[in-house]
Order: sequence, then C-alpha cells, then structure tokens
Amino acid sequence: MNWKDRTRSKGWRIAESLKGWLWRLGVLYRPKNLKQKGLVGAVTLLLLAALVVAIVTGWYWSREPAFFDVHQIALQQVDGDTSRMVTGVTYTSTLIHIGEVLLTKPGGYLSNDRMPPGVWLDNMPNWEYGALVMLRDATRALRNNFSRSQSQSVENDALADADPRFNFRNDSWILPATESEYRRGLKSLDKYLQELGVAGKQQAQFFARADNLRLYLEIVGKRLGSMSQRLSASVGQIRVNTDLAGESHARKSTDTPEILTVKTPWLELDNVFYEARGATWALKAILEAVEHDFEDILKKKNALVSLRQIVRELEEAQQPTFSPVILNGGGFGIFANYSLTMANYIARANAAVIDLRALLQQG
Repeated sequence: MNWKDRTRSKGWRIAESLKGWLWRLGVLYRPKNLKQKGLVGAVTLLLLAALVVAIVTGWYWSREPAFFDVHQIALQQVDGDTSRMVTGVTYTSTLIHIGEVLLTKPGGYLSNDRMPPGVWLDNMPNWEYGALVMLRDATRALRNNFSRSQSQSVENDALADADPRFNFRNDSWILPATESEYRRGLKSLDKYLQELGVAGKQQAQFFARADNLRLYLEIVGKRLGSMSQRLSASVGQIRVNTDLAGESHARKSTDTPEILTVKTPWLELDNVFYEARGATWALKAILEAVEHDFEDILKKKNALVSLRQIVRELEEAQQPTFSPVILNGGGFGIFANYSLTMANYIARANAAVIDLRALLQQG
C-alpha cells in the first residue's frame, strides 16, 4: 500500500470514529434519555452543551479579518465604473470598508455586547478599538485636510457629520447603540464619496497635496510611537524623562521624576497586543489607499518606496500567532515575547513614517 492509500485509509478511519462519537452524543441528548437523567442531570448536560457552543462560537468570532484589496473595494463602491475612479475615491472607499468590517464581521460589533459569548471576549473588542482609532484619525484628516484646499475653505457637510459619529463612545449598547451611530457615519462618508467627481458638486473635493499628507502622517507617527512604547512596557522599562528635552525654557503643569519605571499590567498585555493588531490592520489598508491617491505626489518627492516600506512593516505585524495565549517572556529569556516582537515592527514603521514626512517637506 503506497502513502496515498495509507493516508486515505487513515482519513476514513478518523471520519468513521468521529461519526460514531457524534451519533453517541446525539443519543445522549435525546429527550427520552434526558428525562431519564432527572432534572439535575438534564440541566447539567444542557449547560455543558451550551458551554461548548459558546466556546466554539467565541473562537469563530475572535478570528481576525483578512486583508483586502483597496483598489477592488473602490471599484465596487463606484459599481465598476472606472470613469468615477477620481482622486480620493480609493481613500474614502477604504474608510467605508473598514467601518463595514467592524460592523459585519463574524459576530458583528462586539465591544458593546452584554450577552455571552461576546461579553466574555476581550481580544476582538480590543482589536476593534485599535482599528476604530485609525478610522477616526483618517476620517478627521479627510474632513480637515484632504477635502479642504485652504484653512479658510468651507468644510464638507457630509464629512462634518461623519467625523463626530465615529467618535461616539465605542461601548454603548442602547440609546443610542454604537452600531447605529457608526452606520450613520458610514452613510455620510458614502454621500461624500458619491459626490466626488460629479459636476455641480464643487464642495465635494479631495486635494492630494504633500502638506495635507504630511499633517496626517504626523498623527500616524504619534499613534505608532505610543503603541510601540505600550507594547515595549510588557517586560517593564526604566526610562529617562525626556518630556522637556530640546527646549530650555519649556515648562509643564506637574513635576515628574527624571527616571520613570513603566510596566504594562499582566492582565492588560493581550489587550494592548490585540489593539495594536487592529490598528496595524486598518492603517495598512489606509496607507495602501494613500499610495493610490497620492501616487503622483509621492513619485515627485521620490517617496513612494518609503510609503511601501511602512506598509511592509505593518503587514509583517499581522503574522499569525501560533500560541493560544500571548506569550510574555523576558527580553532575552527562553520564551517568546509577542508584545516586543510587535513593538519592533511598529517602531520600524514609525521610523519610516518620520523619513516619509521629511521627504514630503522637501521641495
């Protein structure tokens, strides 16, 4: 018997064994057999079954969404009409799709769940929050920078409505529910998108300029820097206070020690890690859209490769985790430290963001 036949035979034996096990389990839960177990026995079996279903459902709901092609998503948003693929369509379509993923992924939006199994899950709600923060920043940049030509220009009404909608609290479950506010924000974004490039809709504009992009990247750099520091604090750090460095007359409201000890609490390690996973997932898609809509500017500044390097680092931060828990070994210990690995990719992406901003500032 060759290896193919042996493999096929072993597969059939496993399938038959599983079939027999499921049959016996079905017999156990027949109403007649449950009645024979008595009230306590029947309730125990039903609770065990509910627990198994909740665990399997929770595992399925906790799976992270896959990457998506921003160009294909943009084409879908304009019904495949390539003539409508004007500047800004890819960026706006990407924001809309990120919001839709948050609301329609398996299990829906979980951050405000009050019933099991969603109420027991914390990894996916933290992932959602990380992606949500990037969606908020990108929408605000669209409202204040990309859609306006000068500081004295009038802001777009649809974007003025979308921005505060996404900044609504992320865990409200009723009156109003978070999902309803975010859906209104997505409708406003879609209204702006449908008006882009339409004759007579002069207020709906997208200005792909180096100064606008640099302002957005400044916010991105601060987000990545904070995230990297929080992840690095998983093993505890002693840091020199550099709050007032470089400014001899700088002041702050409260005195702080010159040497700071920073450590993320043990129970919050996975929260910070999955928040970073969600943030890097969303930011990767947004920057891919930026590459498309700002391509001419980036080429002129010889900065296209710098943006692609940022996207590459963010993609590496999305590598699958093979451990059922987030490992937190010492910096040079015998066990892995997922937070430090993630912090490394994010810090490198942040360094590339700083380089990109410098290139955009050059004439």
